[in-house]
Amino acid sequence: MTLTKKNIDALLVLCQDGNRMAQLEVYNRYQKAMFNTALRIVKNTAEAEDIMQESFITAFNKLDTFKGTASFGSWLKRIVINNSIVQYRKSQRFVEVSEEAIKEDTDAYVEDTYAVDSELRSKQLLQCMEGLHDSYKNILSLHFIEGYDYEEICEILQISYANCRTLISRAKESLRKKLVVA
Repeated sequence: MTLTKKNIDALLVLCQDGNRMAQLEVYNRYQKAMFNTALRIVKNTAEAEDIMQESFITAFNKLDTFKGTASFGSWLKRIVINNSIVQYRKSQRFVEVSEEAIKEDTDAYVEDTYAVDSELRSKQLLQCMEGLHDSYKNILSLHFIEGYDYEEICEILQISYANCRTLISRAKESLRKKLVVA
């Protein structure tokens, strides 16, 4: 068992006892990845934040059902995904159409231009990532695209926590240099 696995297990025991500081530590470790997971599904930052927070509350309340067969992060991610899907389905029932959406004006053009520009930046970023060394490309994909936290990446790649942090830091720096050139 790795040091980070022991650490999270100790925190979870404290969380079961209602220790707020332990809950805050667990929240701080996982909130970014869980927010990104929810955001990919619901496509709305406010809803994603609400889902993430509700998922943490659910997880802390049902911590006694966590069997430990999977990592805590993947168990929590499953809760976030399920909550996100439920919220997404609810929001799909009602399509809100405003007067501004009905009118054809320059705002629609600006939004379309922004979406195309954003898509081009995403493509450029992914192209730059393709030019990175395989280990850098893999670790950035796991962290930023898949939303895994450092501990989960350590388990997946079977590397130490320090090595994981170093690899991510170096990969980010390498990507920054490629983006400046491009």
